[in-house]
Amino acid sequence: MNQPRQQIAVVTGASRGVGQGIALALGAAGMTVYVTGRAPAQGGSNLYGHALSGSLEDTAAAITAAGGRGIAVVCDHADDAQVQALFAKVEEECGHLDLLVNNAAFIHDQLIEPGPFWAKPLELVRILDVGLRSAYIASYYAAPLLLKSAQGLICFTSSFGAGCYMHGPAYGAQKAGVDKLAADMAIDFEGQGVAALSLWLGPQLTERTKIAGEQHGEQYQAFLAHAETPQFNGRVIHALLNDPQLMALSGLTLITAEIAPGYGISEAEGRQPPSHRAMLGDPRQQHPARVV
Repeated sequence: MNQPRQQIAVVTGASRGVGQGIALALGAAGMTVYVTGRAPAQGGSNLYGHALSGSLEDTAAAITAAGGRGIAVVCDHADDAQVQALFAKVEEECGHLDLLVNNAAFIHDQLIEPGPFWAKPLELVRILDVGLRSAYIASYYAAPLLLKSAQGLICFTSSFGAGCYMHGPAYGAQKAGVDKLAADMAIDFEGQGVAALSLWLGPQLTERTKIAGEQHGEQYQAFLAHAETPQFNGRVIHALLNDPQLMALSGLTLITAEIAPGYGISEAEGRQPPSHRAMLGDPRQQHPARVV
């Protein structure tokens, strides 16, 4: 009897935070997960003077401990050659790819500080290089491997900031940009068994947001009281990958808090994170016109 082929994922920007949590959830589902980051070991990252814990090696080890297979790959997503080498490694070792989670993004320490964009460091614009452009490059090199899967998926981690003002124009442009990448890549993948989706995540419970909450007072902390864990979103992504109706969703921007109940997914003790659609707006609907 033939054994089912193990599912293979790449999660970019998974040393800590959202990427790490998503990768751990995929590992707990038994997947082989390649995780990327700029450095293998801890050190060098901090927020408001607080050192951030976690590392690429820690993430890979935790994936394996959870029941999957974690593979750490040092990769700077600002370097196209390193991204190409990442997917060459996946091809050599596995021969195919089932899931790409485009999560890597440059997050400046002053991203959530108040003030107009011209009063903040110009460096904030790097989120358009590592966050938007890098997601296109990773998808480009992943596509041939995804086409070898029985059912492939590219997921972009996005947010309500794609549709409303959130953290300034660079952040908003990056999130709106990945939504459009998903919509247009879905058209290119039509009929080939690969879907592309952008996912609006709610506020995330990470070490970074905990520190930020302590710095920004009661309003920010109240928002985090109803936040999601990255693992919650990882379980939603795994459910999407294995949904027989996945291709009908391809090209859409979905709100993870809204689709999770349909897959029977909740946080610990049955807590269901709320959708912020009513407060922050709806995902943009693509016009059906095609100019080729």
